[in-house]
Amino acid sequence: MKDYKEEDYLLLSGIQHYLFCKRQWALIHIEQLWQENVRTIEGAYLHKRPDQPFIREKRGEKLVVRAMPVHSREMGITGICDVVEFVKQPEGITLAGEEGCFVPVPVEYKRGKPKKDQSDISQLTAQAMCLEEMLVCEIKTGYMYYHEIRHREEVIFTDELKGKVKQLFADMHHCFQTRHTPRVKTGRHCQSCSLQDLCVPSLMKKRSVSSYIEGRINE
Repeated sequence: MKDYKEEDYLLLSGIQHYLFCKRQWALIHIEQLWQENVRTIEGAYLHKRPDQPFIREKRGEKLVVRAMPVHSREMGITGICDVVEFVKQPEGITLAGEEGCFVPVPVEYKRGKPKKDQSDISQLTAQAMCLEEMLVCEIKTGYMYYHEIRHREEVIFTDELKGKVKQLFADMHHCFQTRHTPRVKTGRHCQSCSLQDLCVPSLMKKRSVSSYIEGRINE
């Protein structure tokens, strides 16, 4: 089992970018490029309520924690859980200052509706795996809340799903360490990408986007 150093941690949320487009992930996380569009702004607005750190609410037999920081040394990632609901159950874990045992249930909020590429599910699974490592417990289920349909979708964290997430982060670490920005096929998905004006893949055949932009500035 490999333990990553903290300075080598990747952002957990990057798994969404990586599954949407490996080039987009590299532009953001390796070349440090970013540009807002309607989707990113709406997504940030939706997260305003969940992303209130250190807020804990008690709702009957449930403790709700918002914007909970998580990490995994094994996968070398760090991030924030929108919401973690600690549900009181006999088979759960103990929490400081609380009576009884609780089972952690991560809940992720998204602006749209369920995706076919399972990127949302992979992100939630990664959060659950971080919580399992940090709290030394097993987490079987979590939930995706989609603003467009205003409904929770239950996610079952299978061994197969966890294995895929581990491999994805291993691949991302390899790309990051080699500083590789891949070339990918363009398609309809490019139209919804906030970086479409910065990506310009037809101009990036022999050099990185950052070097192209630097060259244009120095002309």
